[in-house]
Amino acid sequence: LKLRAGDKDGLVARSKCYLRLGDLENALKDAEASLQSDKTFSKGLYQKAETLYTMGDFEFALVFYHRGHRLHPELQQFRLGIEKCQEAIVNCIGSPSSVKLESKEDLSFVSRQAESKKANQKFQTKLTKDQKWARKQKPVKNPKTERQLLGEFYADKAYLEKLLKDKDLMESSTKQGIKVADLVLGGISYLDTRSDFWQQQQPIYARVRERKLRQQRWLRDKKRKTAEVGRYLTKTMEDIDMLLSGSSPEESCKKAKRLLQKIQEWSDEEVPNKNELIGSLHSCVGNAQLEMGRVEAALQSHRMDLEFARQNDLPEAVSRALGNIGRVCVRIGKFQQAIDTWEEKIPMTKSSLEKAWLFHEIGRCYLELNKAEAAQNYGEKSLQSAEEEGDLEWELHATVLVAETQVKLKDYWSAIFKFEKALEKAKLLHNKAAQKAIIMALDEVSKSFVKELKERREEMTVYSLKEYDFSSENTEDNAKKSRVRGRSEQSTGRQEDEKPKEGAGNYKEEQGSNKERGKGKENEQKESKREKKRGGGK
Repeated sequence: LKLRAGDKDGLVARSKCYLRLGDLENALKDAEASLQSDKTFSKGLYQKAETLYTMGDFEFALVFYHRGHRLHPELQQFRLGIEKCQEAIVNCIGSPSSVKLESKEDLSFVSRQAESKKANQKFQTKLTKDQKWARKQKPVKNPKTERQLLGEFYADKAYLEKLLKDKDLMESSTKQGIKVADLVLGGISYLDTRSDFWQQQQPIYARVRERKLRQQRWLRDKKRKTAEVGRYLTKTMEDIDMLLSGSSPEESCKKAKRLLQKIQEWSDEEVPNKNELIGSLHSCVGNAQLEMGRVEAALQSHRMDLEFARQNDLPEAVSRALGNIGRVCVRIGKFQQAIDTWEEKIPMTKSSLEKAWLFHEIGRCYLELNKAEAAQNYGEKSLQSAEEEGDLEWELHATVLVAETQVKLKDYWSAIFKFEKALEKAKLLHNKAAQKAIIMALDEVSKSFVKELKERREEMTVYSLKEYDFSSENTEDNAKKSRVRGRSEQSTGRQEDEKPKEGAGNYKEEQGSNKERGKGKENEQKESKREKKRGGGK
């Protein structure tokens, strides 16, 4: 309060301390000061009501308890204050039903009351000192009742009353000049006031056993009620899940909505995990609506689950809602929105199995968007997570995804290798449908691979033929050039040598031809002679 003058919380705290010390005036001042800036301050209202109640002003305390309860009905302390104030008032004046008022015209009792008052005043003036001392002392209460009311203070009062009998001590004074008799009488008076107050409100000392029994009964009833509510909630949630998995999404949706309405009406004490259950029921409604084909309604329910989880700081519920929203976006065909939602969920995943599923779904979305490289990246991440978990089924899904992305990238050899791996996993799982699908995919990939090889070979042969044609054209050109050169040289030599007359030339040609003819005849004669010799020999 020195650092921040007028701080409401500080004033209330100091008021509580004054109340514990019995300094009721200062406690009330601090409580009222805390309400100066804000009349609706709940702590200040409660502290003022408590101080007034301790002072014995039950009616005024009841006013402030009611005021606090009207402004803050969610706080139970005001309701309890109203109950204890009403009980204390009844203990003081009795039940209202026992009071009967009658209206009469005779008002003589007023004059009689005034006369008795005057007589008492005259009588008081004639009292001696001893009579005054005796009048100050109140009638002795029943020791048993007083012991119950005062409790541990009963021994203190008995000690003070014993001191009163010592006249010498009562006449003495302290160093500060205060009479011992005044101190003793003040202490006894304080204890009497407290006993009267406790008798009115029936405090702990007067009803320890009763309070303990009531508290035990209340705790027992509360435990029973909480256990019954817990069993009911567990059974209903199980029924909702069974209806959803048993192809009855409409019934599941109706039951989840009814339970959601009930839980919202219950208090936090009746349902300790109320916020978690509300979010879970929104999720159940969304899943049922998705099964029914009501995609937009399902998306809205899952978004409500996400908003509620973020408001109440429930990370697991946020992760669940993001996963469901991504599934609905895929059903609609909004693959990029699903990717963004699931990528937000990645840091919240805890198990390797959940990561395997999440990476696989993101990879599928990228594959639908024809982004094969990103799809392959997430497929490999999914395969790694599945291998870490040791889940053969998700290993199969991830391997198929990687193979499909490699087909998109035209890496047929790697795709064939991955499909063969997937086929082995499908055989281990005895999944015949998966085996059939993988065999068909392998067949298609093999055909594509063979076709690509043929195309490559044709390209290679065309390229080699082009090189061969180019070299042969060069050799033919060279041969033609050499032939032309030889003919030109021969023609030039003949022109220089053939200069004689035409007659001489004809003669020589005739002689050459005659000689050749003679040689031919000689050869024919020789062959005939050989044939004759052969015939004679035979």
